[in-house]
Amino acid sequence: MPGQEKITKERKSRIERKTNETSITCSLNIDGTGKGVIATGIPFFDHMLTALKKHSFIDLDLSASGDLEVDAHHTVEDVGIVLGMAFKEALGDRAGIVRYSDARVPLDEACIECVIDLCTRPYLHYDLKFNKERINNFELELNIEFWKAFAFNAPFTMHLRQISGINSHHIIESGFKAFALAFDKAKQIDGRIEGSRSTKGAM
Repeated sequence: MPGQEKITKERKSRIERKTNETSITCSLNIDGTGKGVIATGIPFFDHMLTALKKHSFIDLDLSASGDLEVDAHHTVEDVGIVLGMAFKEALGDRAGIVRYSDARVPLDEACIECVIDLCTRPYLHYDLKFNKERINNFELELNIEFWKAFAFNAPFTMHLRQISGINSHHIIESGFKAFALAFDKAKQIDGRIEGSRSTKGAM
């Protein structure tokens, strides 16, 4: 990328959040290599977060225990909240970042597009459709709850759009990978940018 500069300040964070419903610990380095351990008690969700970590080149250790005997809702939503808080802290004032990015990721018949703006305005446009209700103990309606909690706590603007797809696993996984690729580009430091990439002078 023209003008890209080496990052000199560590962009890391550590967040711990405990409620009557969940207990979550998250350590994040957004300039990592894709390392870390994910353990939420929800295997499919772990698989998705591992894909996000791997393809965005972040290091992420995340452990969560929640009231899964009720259902997975509190755990999934609260992981989104904590991950958003961790991204917010690691990004700091966001000076010099590319800010905007998009990516399309295919997985067999599915293809999902993610467009992001790492501003501090929270917004989520979500257009994914499924033909069943759950994958194991992961209710598919929880996918939007995760992305909403994540985007609104980071905060950033995100559009997640389905171009094609039938298999629910493929659709969700393509979305996680599309975000990962888009974030990896948007988080980069561009030496041509003085301060924030905004006419306001701040994001």
